[in-house]
Amino acid sequence: MTINKKLIATMGLLSAVVFMAMSPAVKPADEPFKNLKVLPKNISKEEMHKTMEEWEHALGARCSFCHMRNEETKKMDFAADGKPEKEMAREMYKMTQEINKKYFHAKKDSTDRIMESSINCYTCHRGVQHPEVVRASELPRQVPAGQPSWAPGATPAPGSTPPPAPEKKP
Repeated sequence: MTINKKLIATMGLLSAVVFMAMSPAVKPADEPFKNLKVLPKNISKEEMHKTMEEWEHALGARCSFCHMRNEETKKMDFAADGKPEKEMAREMYKMTQEINKKYFHAKKDSTDRIMESSINCYTCHRGVQHPEVVRASELPRQVPAGQPSWAPGATPAPGSTPPPAPEKKP
């Protein structure tokens, strides 16, 4: 009789394990992000990571450039607004969205974000946190290869041929 009870208990446990393994796993919903002011409130964890990584590369920065560390928990507090760089990032994001919508007629996706942008953070930052402002008139003049234009002060493009030396008349 003891063997039958053990067999029944074992079969019952085995059945429970098999039943749980066959039932679809329920993924807990992502905890919503806190303090989102310009990004969509319903942004997925994957999309948020992709966006932050894009900004990180465009500015040549790390998370701590905009986000601050909570000294009590010893972890990053991504929701905190303690750094002015975070507010500047929000303003710059809104600016690029407005430019893309107004001048490049960019359409928005289902989360109200611009689907394709013509300009983004990298357009100006080029991998540096504080891009240098340079006047175009201060840049050396580059002439595209294949289009020689030997105007005074022009720097020929690499691979192009230099102008012929002017003939001196006696």
